[in-house]
Amino acid sequence: MNAPVHAKLASQLPFYQPVADECTVFETAWRQQLPVLIKGPTGCGKTRFVAHMAAKLGLPLFTVSCHDDLSAADLVGRHLIAGGDTRWCDGPLTRAVREGGICYLDEVVEARKDTTVVLHPLTDDRRILPIERTGEELQAPPGFMLVVSYNPGYQHVLKTLKPSTRQRFVALSFDFPLPEVERAVVQHEGGVDERLAAQLVTLAGQIRRLTGYDLDEAVSTRLLVYCAKLIASGMAVRLACRTALVEPLSDEADTLAALMAVVDTQFGH
Repeated sequence: MNAPVHAKLASQLPFYQPVADECTVFETAWRQQLPVLIKGPTGCGKTRFVAHMAAKLGLPLFTVSCHDDLSAADLVGRHLIAGGDTRWCDGPLTRAVREGGICYLDEVVEARKDTTVVLHPLTDDRRILPIERTGEELQAPPGFMLVVSYNPGYQHVLKTLKPSTRQRFVALSFDFPLPEVERAVVQHEGGVDERLAAQLVTLAGQIRRLTGYDLDEAVSTRLLVYCAKLIASGMAVRLACRTALVEPLSDEADTLAALMAVVDTQFGH
C-alpha cells in the first residue's frame, strides 16, 4: 500500500486550504477502502482537494470529466483496430483498478444512467470490476479508491444519483470557504496582496447574496483566483472583475449591469 508523502515534500503538493476535517475523512476512507462522494457548488475546490489528497497519499490520479455522452465503455475500455489487428484498450477506471490509485469521476451525474451501474461492484465489499468484453474480473488492490463528485444545487431533478448508488459512498459536503480561508486561497493562488484578496472575497460575498436575478451559479472561488491573476498581471481591477466575475455568470444585460454595480460599490469606477 502506498505511503503518504514525507512532510518535507508537503510544499510540492497541489495547494489546498483545509476547511474542516475533510482531509482526515478522506485519508481514513482510503485506508478503509471506502469510496467517497463529494458534493458542492462549481468552483469550490472539489477537484483541487482530490488532487491534493492523491499527491499527499502518493497515489496516481485518474480524472474523468463526465458528460452526457460518457458511456460505460469510456470508463472500462474497448477493442480498437490498429494496424489491422484488434486489441483491447483499458479505460481510465480499468487502469486505476489495475495499477492502484484514485479514479475521480467529476460531475458523475452528467454521465449516462447506465454508466453508474459499472461502479456498483467496486463500491461494496467485493471491490471488483467485471469486464464483459474480455471475460476478466479484476480485483481492486488496497490502494485503489473511487471518488465521485457533483453539484447538487445545479443539477436537474432528472440528473441526480439514485439512492441505491448514493448509499454506496461515504459523503463530504463542500461549500465556498469561510472568508478568512477564501482570502488565503485567493492571495496564494492569485498572486495578490492580502488587502486586494480581502476586497475580492468581500465582493464575492455581495454577489452571492444578490437576490432578484436568475443566476444559475454563484461566483466561485476559482473565478476569484482568475480575477486575482488578471489583476496581478497588470489588468485594471474593474476590467478584471467584469471579465472574470461578471461575464461568466450571465448573458442577460440587466443582470450584468446589476453585477457591475456591485463591483463599483467595492472598487469604484
